[in-house]
Parts: sequence; structure tokens; C-alpha cells
Amino acid sequence: MKNDHSYEVIVIGAGIAGLTCAAYLSKNGYRTLLCEKGEKPGGLVSAFTRNGFTFDAGIRAFENSGIVLPMIKQLGIEIEFVSNPVSIGIEEQIIKLQSKESLNDYRSLLWKKFPKNGQDIDKILAEIKKTMKYMDVLYAIDNPLFLDFKEDPAYLFKTLLPWLLKYQINIRKVKKMDTPITAYLQQFTKNQALINIITQHFFKNTPAFFALSYFGLYLDYRYPIGGTGVLVDKMIERIKANHGEIALKTAVSSIDISKKQVKTRDGRSFSYQALVWCADMKTLYSVLESEPMVVQKQRKKISDQHRLIAENGGGDSVLSIYLAVNLDKDYFAEICGDHAFYTPQIAGLSSIYPKNWDEIASDHQRSAENKKAALKKWLADYLALTTYEISCPSLRDSALAPEGKTGVIVSTLLDYRLVKQIADAGWYDAFKSYCQETIAAVFDKTLFPGLIKNILDVSCSTPLTIERLTGNQAGAITGWAFTANKMPAENQFAKITRAVLTPLPDIFQAGQWTFSPSGLPVSIMTGKLAADAVSKKLKLQRAGG
Repeated sequence: MKNDHSYEVIVIGAGIAGLTCAAYLSKNGYRTLLCEKGEKPGGLVSAFTRNGFTFDAGIRAFENSGIVLPMIKQLGIEIEFVSNPVSIGIEEQIIKLQSKESLNDYRSLLWKKFPKNGQDIDKILAEIKKTMKYMDVLYAIDNPLFLDFKEDPAYLFKTLLPWLLKYQINIRKVKKMDTPITAYLQQFTKNQALINIITQHFFKNTPAFFALSYFGLYLDYRYPIGGTGVLVDKMIERIKANHGEIALKTAVSSIDISKKQVKTRDGRSFSYQALVWCADMKTLYSVLESEPMVVQKQRKKISDQHRLIAENGGGDSVLSIYLAVNLDKDYFAEICGDHAFYTPQIAGLSSIYPKNWDEIASDHQRSAENKKAALKKWLADYLALTTYEISCPSLRDSALAPEGKTGVIVSTLLDYRLVKQIADAGWYDAFKSYCQETIAAVFDKTLFPGLIKNILDVSCSTPLTIERLTGNQAGAITGWAFTANKMPAENQFAKITRAVLTPLPDIFQAGQWTFSPSGLPVSIMTGKLAADAVSKKLKLQRAGG
């Protein structure tokens, strides 16, 4: 690629938001360059193959939410999907979510484990059912952002307008459920262990609606044949087919706003008419080379947003181990099914608090070796009590593992800061081995007896791995931390169209740092919104010039 290339649009960051944005812009005929600093596109939507086993490196399945499937259809992408049933387990008991009626099975499971809290459980289940009714309205139709009303003008009046009325009513109800999930459930029970069992596979301070909605979203999960990385491959094909360009291993070193020019670390430069930033938001403000020629009011907005971004951090991250197991997929199908959330003990993580790992790490009275031993003990307790996400790709697509064997992904939330301190202390590799052994032992004693002797291979991904491979600050997997006093991103769905705007001239944004909370559907949606905003701007420029 030659220096000083000119593009109508440059998209920075080839995660799912960047891919979506570039796919629509190239489809609309704009000369588009998609830059990605890593070796692979996809971000948190990716897969890898190791010794014949294919594992999903990021997201384990797709929730449609009226967004994913319409986007794929609108872009002309063909992907075969299969159902992705989800199970929930506590100790020795697993239930499989097959329909809304499965919530009664979940009720029975909680009643069995917490027999003294039956009334509390029923109150909480009523909240979940209420949330599911809201979702039935919010996701009742395909998101209108991905529909072409010219093909079916009657749809606008017969379906969309009546839905919009219901949507506005229900979105106001949803706004009343923005309390952090733990505090929200404390209205209905004082049993912290019960609250933990329901909430500890959610992120810290997750809004109540976002958390409780997952019991409905689990029924909406789908899995692409070939693994989750297939979506990325298909979107790249679509971008290239529409003459969009993709530059991998292309890290941005500076953006000159006045000249509308992007420079890369390897010495290349590209000019743009509009730019869409779909990468780490702190990096955007750190690479600005010249102050834009704007009025004082606009300059203050830029300064305020820069400060707000600098003051906040990424949300929770995960630790994952990838197991190649010499056991047939039927073994796992019988026990946990394709995709499960499992808690080995009912004591809950509150039983190891209020003493947290950071108290141990900051105890200056301890020697380095004593601190290491104490942290390992804390980790052992944590890994025995936390909730795990279990995914078996070959149960949805048998080609993803050798015959008679199964690849199993086991993940749990883990604080980035803990892993960073361990790495800085020099025992990162030992930490990964310890987690692999401890988690395998937990499952060998509980859900998968005999697991250890059947492990053929194991590898580990930590929050540091996610940060290194995706560029996500602190290995965050849902964008900004919910603990922020003031969110540096839009967090009201009614205003999501504004989420792609920045105070920087001719620069838009999309992805998980743009809207909070953010997952796959929101990343896709903001990618499309940014593409639409850029298209509108460029059309006006063409018309005026």
C-alpha cells in the first residue's frame, strides 16, 4: 500500500463494530479503509484451532436481539445457524432452558437450594418475568435500523408504528430498573448467598434490567456452524467484495484533525473525509496531534470528554481455560449440554469477603512469598465458589473436534488488576498453570468426575491476553465499568443514535466504548448507526460541492 492514500472514510478498529461500519460504508459505495492494529480482525468475536479442536476465543454464542440476523440478511451474508440451548446448574443439579416455562424449573432449583427463602425467590422470579415481558416488546420485531421500507411500505404503518408506541412505553419502564443488580435484589431478600447465586456471573454493578434480561436472552442464543469466527470471515469477504480495503497490523500513531490525516506507527499516512473510531477510546484522545480549529464552546466539550474518559476504566474481564478432552461429546451433552452457567457451591462469593485480594496485595507487612501464598489461597477459594460459563463448540457443530473427543471452554469473571499485579510480581505463568489445575480439580470433584485423567491438552487466556489481542483496556468485555460515577458513554437506548457522535470534527465512534452496557448486538447497532451518520454527512458534502 502506497503512502498518502486518500479515502472517503477510515474506520479504526476491526472488531464487530468496525466490521459492521466498514461493511455498510463499502456497500454504499464509499471508498473505505478499515485499519486494525492486531494480526487478526474480529476483536471479541473470534475462534482459533489447536490440535484439531476449534475454540471460540471471545463470545461463545450470538443473541439475535432483533439485530444480528437482520444485519446479516441486509448485507447479503449467508451463515448457517443452529440453536444454542443454555443450561443453569448449582452443585449437582442442572436445568436446561427450553422455553419461558423453564423458569419454573429454575424456581424449583432455587427453592431446593434455599428452602427457607421460598417467598423471596418467588418475588425475584416475578421480577425476571416482568423483565421478560418488557423484552417481548423491545425485541418483538427486527430492529427497524436494518429494514428497507421501500421494499414493503405497508410494514411501516401496519407493524412499525404500532410497535414504536409500545416500545416507548416499555423503554420508560426499563429505565426504572437501572439500579445495580445486587442492590436491586436486596429489596426482595436478605440472603446474600441467594443473591450471589443469581448474580455472580454478571459484571459488578450490572444494571438490573440488563442482568435479569439474560434469562430471556438465553432462549434467543444461536450458534454459527463453523464457530463464532465465521461471522468475521463473512464480513471481511463482504467488505472486500464491495472494494473496501483492510489493513491489518496497522496501529495508529497520530490523527491530525486539521489536515484530516491518519499516521501509522510504520510510517504510512492516509487522509479521510470522515473517520469512525471503533477501538479503545482512551487511545483516540491520546493520538490527537493538533487541536482542531473550533470555537471555545466546542473545545470545552472535547476537553470535558477527554477528562471523563481518562477518569474511567474498562469493565470486568474473564479468565478462560480451553480443554481438549478425551471424552465423547455425548458425555457433556448428558451433563451440561451445549452451553451452561454453573456454580459449584451455594455459599456464594460473599463468603470469602469482605477480605478481598486487593487487601492481601496491598498488605506491606507481608513478604513477597507470603503475599503470593495468600493470593493463591484466595484464588483457590474464589475458583471454588465463582460461577462458570461452560461451552462445548462440538455439541453444536461436530466438525469442531476430532471424533470421540470434545473441546470444552470454561470461563469465569476475574479482576484485571489482580492479574496485572501478579504479572508485575513475576509469577504470571505460574498463575496460569495454577488456575488451569485448580479449575480442572473443581470440575473433576463436581460436574465432570474423571475429567483430569482425560485432559489431552489445556491452555489459558487471562484479562491480559484479552487486552493484548483486542486492545481493550483492562481486557474489558462489555466496555466501560458500570461502577463509573458518570458514564463516559451514552447509556439510554432512547438516545442511542447520539452515541456515535463525538465532539471531534468529522470523527464518529462505534462499538463497546460508545454505549453502555454493550454486547454484540449493541456493537453491531452502533456500527450501523455510525455508517448511516457518515453516509448522511458525505451525501450533504457531495450535494453542496
